[in-house]
Amino acid sequence: MKLIRMPIRMPQIHRGGRRRLSTRILAGQLCLLALTGVIGFVLFAVAQRAELDRAYEQRALAIAQTTAADPQIQQAMEYGTGGDVVQTVAERIRKASGASYVVVIDLHGIRHSHPMKSLIGKPVDEPRVVLDGRPEVGIDQGATGRSANGRAPLYGPTGTLVGEVSAGLPERDALGELWRELPTFGLYAGIATAIGSVGAYLLARRLKRSTFGLELEEIAGLLQDREAMLHGIREGVLAFDPEGRITVVNDEARRLVGLGTALGSRLEEVLPDGRLRRALDGALAGPDVMVLTDDHCLVVNRMPVILHGRELGAVVTVRDRTEMVGLMRELDSVRGLTNALRAQQHEFTNRMHTVAGLLDIGEHDSAYEFAVESAGAGQALTESVRRRIGSPLMVGLVVAKSTVAAERGVRIVLSDDSALGEDPPHLQRLLTVVGNLLDNAIDAAVDGPAPAGGREVQLTLAEEPRQTTVRVADTGPGIPPYAAESVFEDGWSTRPDRGTARRGLGLALVHRLVQQCGGTTTVSEGPGAVFTVVLPPPDAGSEPRDALFSPALPVGGDR
Repeated sequence: MKLIRMPIRMPQIHRGGRRRLSTRILAGQLCLLALTGVIGFVLFAVAQRAELDRAYEQRALAIAQTTAADPQIQQAMEYGTGGDVVQTVAERIRKASGASYVVVIDLHGIRHSHPMKSLIGKPVDEPRVVLDGRPEVGIDQGATGRSANGRAPLYGPTGTLVGEVSAGLPERDALGELWRELPTFGLYAGIATAIGSVGAYLLARRLKRSTFGLELEEIAGLLQDREAMLHGIREGVLAFDPEGRITVVNDEARRLVGLGTALGSRLEEVLPDGRLRRALDGALAGPDVMVLTDDHCLVVNRMPVILHGRELGAVVTVRDRTEMVGLMRELDSVRGLTNALRAQQHEFTNRMHTVAGLLDIGEHDSAYEFAVESAGAGQALTESVRRRIGSPLMVGLVVAKSTVAAERGVRIVLSDDSALGEDPPHLQRLLTVVGNLLDNAIDAAVDGPAPAGGREVQLTLAEEPRQTTVRVADTGPGIPPYAAESVFEDGWSTRPDRGTARRGLGLALVHRLVQQCGGTTTVSEGPGAVFTVVLPPPDAGSEPRDALFSPALPVGGDR
């Protein structure tokens, strides 16, 4: 299929003082990065502060445990000896470890050591927490300020619990370490923000290219214009992406093609296999592909779209030509009848001249006999058809087709076993089926070689209780080999278009009409085609509805 490059000109919309789309995207992403960076920095600082508190609590506990393990303190606390030994050892450990305090407390809650000597010998305010022999950690607000506290049980030389040791590290040490680490954290956050900013800039540029340079207001305006245009026109419009998924479908396309919720689906998911689907997906190449559905005669055009060297998919337009095709068929029918009447007028004039000549030479008896014979020929044909067919509409159709066929050198013969009542089932369908099959048979007989008995079309109409059978046989060249299946597809024809009538619709119309009522259509291959249509008993409301199915509008031969 030839690719059609569609130049697309973007509308020039006044931007006013608005910033460009890429600038707005970049600014928005930078603000988002900055906000997330600040939030992340704060959360990281809080988490690091909690981690430092836990680390300092463990350090304080280690100092307390070291103090509780000192032999001098253990002996002095259990036996009450040593004087200021407890204060001296505790202060030495405090100064060596950098703790804010190391307090030794007996089981009565009395302090035996403290950085503030005035508190030695006085009870502590908080309850003792290591009486169960397990160490404890936490944050303590003591006399020396807020500290990370660790408490360890104190046992004497005999293993008896004699008190506890409470050690604390000042909170300012943890805060100082946190402040020393924050610049490093800030540097990492800055690097992450810079990398994110570069990514945001590249993303903004890519989005700008993806929107073909359009700004947000322009995209919104184009979307509104597209929706108004798509759903306001009287043609069906479908668009497909490069993967074949439906991306656009307007209301008219849903009505003509019979699509429901089709957006995002592939054609094979929403339409059965057939000529319509092959026309929409591009399997049927060429402009103005004619497709006959149950209710419409459609013209389908598919155009692949390429923009800036990129294949964007395809756009399909679907036009309803039901009324136009009906009018063209009616015009072609009137033209055919006009030619037949002109030929009959010419023949009638010849006969009148013959009668006048006989009268001029005095052959009155011969002139009378010739006039009676000429007048009775048409009446004899009508009476012959009426003896087997009771429906006046079918009689008129067969007689009219016989007259037209006679002018083209073809004789229509109604078989002796034909029998049709005055009101046969499926009358409207029968008129359309018989009219189209006779048109095809007449064209085929004219195209074929003239046999010894002359060109002939044989028609059989048989009405039975369980079915109605129509059989049309001609002396034409017949159906080509292996074409029995495709002969009923719309658009199939071995002959070029004639006049205003589009060929390839007659047999497709017959096939669809028969399928709608559950009947069958068969055709024989080889010279002298034989079309057989079998219609079951009708259901209520099964008559054709559309003007395209009018029985008075012949389509013309498809072969």
